[in-house]
Amino acid sequence: MSSHKAILCWSGGKDSAYCLHEVLLENVYEVRYLLTTVNGEFKRISMHGVREELLDKQAESIGIPLLKVNVTEGSNVEYERQMETVLLKAKAEGINHVIFGDIFLEEVRNYRENNLARVGMTAVFPLWKKDTTGLIKDFIDRKFKTIICCTNDGYLEKTWLGREIDESFLDDLPSGVDPCGENGEYHSFCYDGPIYEKEIGFIPGEMVYKSLEIKTETHGDFPDKLITKGFWFYDLVPK
Repeated sequence: MSSHKAILCWSGGKDSAYCLHEVLLENVYEVRYLLTTVNGEFKRISMHGVREELLDKQAESIGIPLLKVNVTEGSNVEYERQMETVLLKAKAEGINHVIFGDIFLEEVRNYRENNLARVGMTAVFPLWKKDTTGLIKDFIDRKFKTIICCTNDGYLEKTWLGREIDESFLDDLPSGVDPCGENGEYHSFCYDGPIYEKEIGFIPGEMVYKSLEIKTETHGDFPDKLITKGFWFYDLVPK
């Protein structure tokens, strides 16, 4: 029987879905809530751009309630303030662990651990330092169904939107793109798999481009594409 109450950070994509699956199998942590950051103005999952209605359907099908961190300003100060408020409420329920699906970005792990330390909570990283090729192949083998909903134009073009994550997807990825998109190359929406009671229905909508005000350097073997100018989003409409 699991002995530690926990929250799992849920983006709605493949890494959080796979991470939840592994945590449920291991049964060390009792996942009380899924924690998601939502843009309060647009009612979409931050970074992924997925509609809040689809997020709600995911949680309903999984059977674990959501905790939402609503942000509108887009600043780290606002995010950290809102996150702390939500975490303290969870801590008051006896929850002391927060689970993340991060794999190898040290600066991201340090940031999360430092923020949690301020509220007396502990970060857990079940997928940490695991081989990303092995992870994504196991994800596919376990019959998860996932669609690409966002691409970083420093790595992948608009044409990658709407692709299913399967063996052909992995075969076609350009050299230098992490198979799990751990450097932010792409984001995904997981709509079916062993953690769901039923498939999440959606209809593909329009493709939208959002440019960045500040161009950022990307990582990887892309001598001709060193700058991220913006992101492509695939609007998924709930059925």
